[in-house]
Amino acid sequence: MKAGYLSEFFTGVSIKRLSAVEADAARSNQHEFNGDKGLKTLFGPEKQEYDGLFIYLGDNDDEPVVADGSLTWYDARERHPTRSEYRLYFPTTTVSLCAAEGDLLVIGMRPDRTILVLIVQGESTIANQVLWLFSVNVEEDQGFSTREELETEQDRIGFAARFILEQIGVPIESTEDTFLDKILERFGPKFPSTYDFSSFARSTLPDINPKEHPDSTVMAWMEREEILFRTLEKHIIGDRLTQGFGGDIDGFLSFSLSVQNRRKSRVGFALENHMEVIFTAFGLKYARTKITEGRS
Repeated sequence: MKAGYLSEFFTGVSIKRLSAVEADAARSNQHEFNGDKGLKTLFGPEKQEYDGLFIYLGDNDDEPVVADGSLTWYDARERHPTRSEYRLYFPTTTVSLCAAEGDLLVIGMRPDRTILVLIVQGESTIANQVLWLFSVNVEEDQGFSTREELETEQDRIGFAARFILEQIGVPIESTEDTFLDKILERFGPKFPSTYDFSSFARSTLPDINPKEHPDSTVMAWMEREEILFRTLEKHIIGDRLTQGFGGDIDGFLSFSLSVQNRRKSRVGFALENHMEVIFTAFGLKYARTKITEGRS
């Protein structure tokens, strides 16, 4: 396991596209995937039961479908003298009921030996993001493509990788406490406007020239702002949780929802803020939040 790489969160992944039979099997009494060479690489030769987290994601879903369950890896011909036939058994869940032909199936082994079972809507943006994240090419009508030892340069966790990992249910702790005093001195223990915070994030990277490398500049600014924001957020949320909610469940749920909504909206505004600086540096005309076709 290497800190800062996918191997910190996965010891291996197997990915394939669901066939019509497999998608239908998710709604029948079969509940099994054939254990081809790729899966056997991930699970090994011994029978084993695993705790699993099941997630379904689609581009048009506001929230993922999530369920807990167990999986069993076993040889259906264990007593046969010469043949083996491995299978991965899974339960019916609200996630498996969403599966359709062409969806992307990701089976990820976590370092604690639990399993992430991710089903992603076929030909969706998030499916392309997942394939990019794990650096896997998957063709129709082929078995599982498996990767282990996720520690190449492509597996390094940057801003984009953290963003995708959080979407697929793998939270990332990305803070930098050495900046906390400077953040609090500038803004106090409260969330500033996104515009001001974006400007502050850029000021901590004074040696970057947006006209020389605009693409990498935007990514560097976004990554720095994300780290700084999570640092401030951890401080503020920590204080609020220490105070407690006195049994006020609605108050806790409202607070949790506000945290999630702030994270989602802030990223989009941050990108606008940084792109605005890039456009200005190149003398490009632009306008923010303009009405276009269809009153969008």
